[in-house]
Amino acid sequence: MSDTGGGMTVDFSQRRSGALPVEVTGFVGRVAELTRVRRLLGEARLVTLLGPGGVGKSRVALRTAAALKEEFPDGIWLAELSALRSAELLPQTMAAVLGLPEQAGRRTVDALVEHLQDRQALLVLDTCEHLVDACAMLADLLLREAPRVRILTTSREPLDVPGEHTVQIPPLPVEDTPEARNGCGAVALFAQRAAAVVPGFTVTAANRPHVVALCRRLDGIPLAVELAAVRLRAIPLAQLVARLEGRFEVLTGSRRAVALPRHQTLRTAIGWSHELCTPEERLLWARLSVFAGSFDLAAAEDVCGGGELPAGEVVEHLIGLVDKSVVLRAEEGDGEGAGDGSRYRLLDTIREYGAEWLEKAGEAKEFRGRHFAYYRRLGDRFRARFLTDEQLSLYEALLREQANLRAALGHAVGADGDPVAGLELAARLWPFWRTAGLQKEGRHWIGKALELVPEERPERAAGLLSAGMLCLWQGDPQGILRECGRARELAERLGDAAVRRWADGFLGLARGMLGEIERSAGLLAPVRAEMVATGDRLGTVMLSYHEAFLRITAGDCEGARALCEVALRYLDAPEERVLRSVVLSTQGLALWRQGQRPEGARLTRTALRLKSELHERYGVAYCAEVLAWDAAEDGRYARAAWVLGVAQGVWRSVGATMFGMRAWLEVHDRVVAAARRALGDCGYDRLFEQGLRLPLDRAVQLILADAESPTVAPRRTADGRVPGGEALTRREREVAALVADGLSNREIAERLVISKRTADAHVEHIFTKLGVSSRTEIADRCADA
Repeated sequence: MSDTGGGMTVDFSQRRSGALPVEVTGFVGRVAELTRVRRLLGEARLVTLLGPGGVGKSRVALRTAAALKEEFPDGIWLAELSALRSAELLPQTMAAVLGLPEQAGRRTVDALVEHLQDRQALLVLDTCEHLVDACAMLADLLLREAPRVRILTTSREPLDVPGEHTVQIPPLPVEDTPEARNGCGAVALFAQRAAAVVPGFTVTAANRPHVVALCRRLDGIPLAVELAAVRLRAIPLAQLVARLEGRFEVLTGSRRAVALPRHQTLRTAIGWSHELCTPEERLLWARLSVFAGSFDLAAAEDVCGGGELPAGEVVEHLIGLVDKSVVLRAEEGDGEGAGDGSRYRLLDTIREYGAEWLEKAGEAKEFRGRHFAYYRRLGDRFRARFLTDEQLSLYEALLREQANLRAALGHAVGADGDPVAGLELAARLWPFWRTAGLQKEGRHWIGKALELVPEERPERAAGLLSAGMLCLWQGDPQGILRECGRARELAERLGDAAVRRWADGFLGLARGMLGEIERSAGLLAPVRAEMVATGDRLGTVMLSYHEAFLRITAGDCEGARALCEVALRYLDAPEERVLRSVVLSTQGLALWRQGQRPEGARLTRTALRLKSELHERYGVAYCAEVLAWDAAEDGRYARAAWVLGVAQGVWRSVGATMFGMRAWLEVHDRVVAAARRALGDCGYDRLFEQGLRLPLDRAVQLILADAESPTVAPRRTADGRVPGGEALTRREREVAALVADGLSNREIAERLVISKRTADAHVEHIFTKLGVSSRTEIADRCADA
């Protein structure tokens, strides 16, 4: 959030992208503004809240949105834009907020319009001023193309879009107004925040003149009032007022009748807080300004430590800045102090102030470079450890750090950056771009860097290759042929055999996407053999499962299963999820196609669980589709109908169905026809629509629990079973207890002296019988037993 406006601190720890944050501090005043904004949103489709930084625009917008939940059945979606610096990425950011993965061969903005055109939703775009042109264009388009969508924005200037209504958010009143007299003004805010730092503090007849004088001097700007209240920890109220009065007199030449402009009032209040910091805290404040979004202690120590501020002392001064409300806790950790996994952030106005001091000190280039280097190491570690048990934790770390990744890459391709290093990082992150559904963003950064690195060098060849690889998951075979073709030619000239092999593999896959399945399989086989011979595990796994899928499509299920077994042999990390889930889903499809449906469905459920842990929507839809087909084969047409609705919701958002291959479209159509015959058109459509509207995480829970209905989860018996399912065997109870103790499948196998594959099977049976979708739920069930 860019404005506190009454003291909002947001807990970002478990908040979904796009969801409204929970208020964790009290809300003061704003009755008139809230009433006006709600009324305007009932009459107009675009309302912009205006005002300087720190005045409370964000808080008013969020409080308004929270009060309107019942009026928008298709949701209220929050896009926090303060950390977004590239206007070109606004459509992708909005798509991520709405949970839309990239669509093959389509502009993201077109996908946004299609998704929203029939929905009754409220979009909240917070902090638009640095992207005002891009926000204006998007808002104008949505107003024209999505007639039931309404938009609420916060900005320091209007968007200047036809139909826009603006509301000026003023500072809180200090006195002599009904709102202030009713305890809804700046004095009430100061009292509330002061009581949080000085237990027992209240505004009395004796101290009220001091509080009023202070709030009046700060123009009632909420952020400025909050910063002042924090100082009561160290300075008595009377001295606090005297010091602030002295600071303002310096700026106004002691002429009390001359008021500072409000933006200058806030800067003065921030500057006053800056002066009250120790030299080390001021230095850390400036250096922390290089972060976008939130950051953790390890990042702060690595990036900001050095010289006059040793890394070992960063935590002490970070705590000091938190105590002074200069730095906010963005997540609440388990322990006390700064070493507990917490994350931190600076409000925009405070970050801007720190950045100015960093520029004045001549350190901006150095510390932006250090910021890039830190996130480059994080990206390199993810790529290097992609096939290990660290995969999920490193992937989740990159997701948390997306704003900082953008800032780092933006610096690399900027005037003071290193475009070669930026190209190398963007290219190496292809597994992250692919898994997170950020192929367009990956290509965006790779493309920007390629423009700045025209010379023939290995980094350029790797960048072209990664751009071509991302085209695969965008459903763009022509893009693969173009980019991988260029990568191959350059790799040949440079003698880069690894890039040449990978380019050959993806060029072969492009032929399969174009329908030349036999030719594709023929091209892939020799490349895969090269991957095996050179010890390229990642290349071997990827080409094996891609070739396996092509073989299933061509009817060679035995060959496909053999290739999946090859891939699994190279995946020896039990906690690896990204590739294992794809291999298992491909293996499950081969078994299902051969008529071995129970085993095929079991593997598909395992893949679905792994995909859901990654929040990989495309993979979830793929698995849901196959499980719907399996339900239809068993005559469970009601289940098939709503699960098809779940899958179709994602297929629509990505613009494809089962890779768009005719063979799989025909299977889908046969299942739909059978379900319609059994349920009737009305019955099928009702269930399909229910599945289509389910939140995806809830849908996955119901699918894994083997639910017949999309509206009611299956009841459980006293021992936690889904009715109709078997009770856990003695061995499965042993395995469940070890899962609850936190052991991995490999550790369970070693403890029980069984094979890893047997342990995998036991855990999957436990998931199915208990109807749960995570190891945590197994632990919870064991605790309840």
